[in-house]
Amino acid sequence: MRRLLIRPGAIGDCILSLPALEAAREHYTEVWAPRPVLPLMRFADRTRAIVDTGLELVGVLDDAFVPELESFDSIYSWYGTNFPEFRQAVRHLPFTFFPALPISPEGVPRISVPEAARGDFAVIHPFSGSPRKNWPLERYRELAGRLSETMPVRWCAGPEENLEGAVRIGDLYALGCWLSTARVYIGNDSGISHLAAAVGVPVVAIFMTTDPGIWAPRGTQVAVLENPSVEDVIRAVGRVSRDQ
Repeated sequence: MRRLLIRPGAIGDCILSLPALEAAREHYTEVWAPRPVLPLMRFADRTRAIVDTGLELVGVLDDAFVPELESFDSIYSWYGTNFPEFRQAVRHLPFTFFPALPISPEGVPRISVPEAARGDFAVIHPFSGSPRKNWPLERYRELAGRLSETMPVRWCAGPEENLEGAVRIGDLYALGCWLSTARVYIGNDSGISHLAAAVGVPVVAIFMTTDPGIWAPRGTQVAVLENPSVEDVIRAVGRVSRDQ
C-alpha cells in the first residue's frame, strides 16, 4: 500500500497533526507539506514541499494536474477540503479529505531527538505569526531580567525576526534538538512553542487573542497562561521546570 499524506498549514498546525499523520502510515508513506516542516516528518519514506508539486494549480487552471497522484493507492488530504474545484478535479483519485483545523489527536505530538544533557538555561521566543498574539516584548525583557537571577536566558528568533543576539536555527529539527537541551521554554502561541513541547521541554505558553482550548501546545509539562503578568509567568516557570 502506497499512501500519500498532504498536510498544509502553519508549523503549529502540522505539529498538532503529527499523531494522526503517524497513525496513518502505510508500507510506503509519502508526505507533502510546507517546506519548513518537512524535517519534522521523520516517519515518512519521502517528503516533498507542496509548492514543488504543482498541487496548488489543480482546480485553478483547467488543464492542471499532478501525475504523481495516480501512483498512490490512498491519499489522505488536509488540503482542498473546502476547495470544491480541487475536489472536483481529483474526484477519480483515492482521496479522503479531513478538516483543515488541527485534529484532536489521540496522542500528544512527540518528535524524537538525540539524547543530550539538559542545560540549566531558559529559552525565550517572543514572536509568533501575528503581532496580535504576542505578549509585549518589554514584559519578556522584564521576565528575562528576573529569570537571569537564577539561570541563564537565551533568546530565540526566526531568520526574519528582529532581535539582536538571538539564537537562529533555520532547520526546525535542528532547532528542536537545541530546544530539547533547555531547562524551560517560554513563548507565545506559535509553532516554535509547539515544537518545544513536542521535543519534551517544559513549556510556558502565553496566549493573548487565540483560544488555547484549540491551539495550545500539548503535554503534561505545558503551562498555558492568558494575558499574564510577569509574576504569573515566573510562577509557571517554577511549576513546569521543577525537578528538571
